[in-house]
Amino acid sequence: MSRFTRRFGFDVARFDRGRLIAHQRIAVVFDIGANVGQYAEELRALGYRGRIVSCEPLAAAYRELAAKAARDPQWEALHVALGEAAGRREMHVAANSQSSSLLEMHANHVAAAPHATYEGSEAVEVTTLDAIFDRYVRDGERVLVKLDVQGYERFVLAGARASVPRVHGVQLEMSLVPLYEGEALFPELLAQMTAHGFQLMGIEPVLVDRETGQLLAVDGMFFRPEVAA
Repeated sequence: MSRFTRRFGFDVARFDRGRLIAHQRIAVVFDIGANVGQYAEELRALGYRGRIVSCEPLAAAYRELAAKAARDPQWEALHVALGEAAGRREMHVAANSQSSSLLEMHANHVAAAPHATYEGSEAVEVTTLDAIFDRYVRDGERVLVKLDVQGYERFVLAGARASVPRVHGVQLEMSLVPLYEGEALFPELLAQMTAHGFQLMGIEPVLVDRETGQLLAVDGMFFRPEVAA
């Protein structure tokens, strides 16, 4: 604990995502940009027992994801990307798979993570959150949407205009500097979430430049504030 926190009496603890999700009484999680299911597995390790709908467009990653989801009756895997409109697109495939994107990679990303550069492309199916939302959500259920879509966040949100008002929480990866061409950065996404009635309740580092120590991207946890009785 630092001298500052001792002097002013702050209780400093590690951000507890599991406790926050449990407190918000989430019943359904849309895991968008699931890769091979790392986030869903983390949710289970944190104690979340509700339903999970994982969306992953790349064939190799989806096969691994689907095999894991098949062992969990509360977990469904969809072979699809989410965006602003339905269609078929070419996705850039990164060497580490997780950095694959529908957008071109920015030089900042290449400099900070040269192991994640693009090595090919793959045609993928794209749909919208609005198109699949009612298939998985019952009236009154609290929904968390997790977006890890490598710069494509604002496009996924554009395809969720009808469903966002029914969403209780959003976990959003936000870049502090450009990492993908055409992405919305932290200030724009923060303003957009605030305009939708969400409050930022947690934040975690995602990507740090190992050479300079600069923080490049964070995960933000947004929830609708509880209304006092």
